[in-house]
Parts: sequence; structure tokens; C-alpha cells
Amino acid sequence: AVTMAPSVTERYFTRWYKPDVKGNPCEDHCILQHSNRICVITLAEAHPLLQNGKTIKSINYQISANCSRLQNKVSGKSKRGAQFLTELAPLCRISCSDGDEYTIYSCIRGRLMEVNESILDNPSILQDKPSTEGYIAVVLPKFEESKGITQGLLTQKEYQEVLLKRFNSTA
Repeated sequence: AVTMAPSVTERYFTRWYKPDVKGNPCEDHCILQHSNRICVITLAEAHPLLQNGKTIKSINYQISANCSRLQNKVSGKSKRGAQFLTELAPLCRISCSDGDEYTIYSCIRGRLMEVNESILDNPSILQDKPSTEGYIAVVLPKFEESKGITQGLLTQKEYQEVLLKRFNSTA
């Protein structure tokens, strides 16, 4: 068997998981934490959007009448203008062709560095490459909070155990 060299994502990022975000069963998010403390918010493997048969109809970064994540304009070294996010700040809403809607949340406190606009034109990369090109947003935690940012998040191993329990309870 050919062993693949670790991807950039695996080499420089630690994966953290937040299962059942906001109490919604299986709506798991994955946070990729870079060694320089930048965090990339992505969908976890078990998220309903990544299960078979889901077709994404639209992705909307307009969270409310007067808040759009697309209007987040970050400038300069102090990252002025970046929207500040709490753990439960919604990043975007994703609508499926079957009428289901999912809201993706930040999961960590920090400044919104960027949202991934390329998934707007090409929503399928969200499903095909959720932890690389199909990421949702990039968030920078405050320096003094970056150590504790992963409290309440699960490691990959802990997350696998959650998935096993889930599978066994439905099996």
C-alpha cells in the first residue's frame, strides 16, 4: 500500500471537534488549530451535510438583516474591523435542496479573519474537501485566550468514541 505523505492540514494543524453544536444531533463542527493559533472552522466528517444524498442549494453569510460575514473587512496588523465572534456566533446558513437548513457556528471566541467565498459559487467543495478548500471561515483567537480555546472541544480520539457510541445506539 502506498502511504500518502501527510497533507499540510495534518502537518501543521491540530484537529478539535465540537459534536452536536447547539444541541443539534450530529451537527458536528471541526476546528483546525494551526501552530500559529489561527483556527479554521470546517464541517466534521459526521455532519449531515457530508452524508449521502445531501445537495447544497445555497450558502448564505448574511446572518441577520444588518450582519453579513462577507462585509467583514480586516485591515492592518491589529486586524481592525474584524467581527468579533463568540462560540455560538453563526458563521453561515446552508440550505439543501431537500429543504433542510444548517447553521454553522464559530465554536471558538475570536476575530473573524476571513470567510471562504469560493464555496458560494461552488458549494460542492464544502462536501468534497471539507477540511481543505471547502472550509467555512478562519478565526483568530485572542492571544491570551488561545491556550484555553480548545477547552470543551474533543480531540480526534475522543470524537471517534462519540461516533462509535452514536453508531452503536442506532445500530
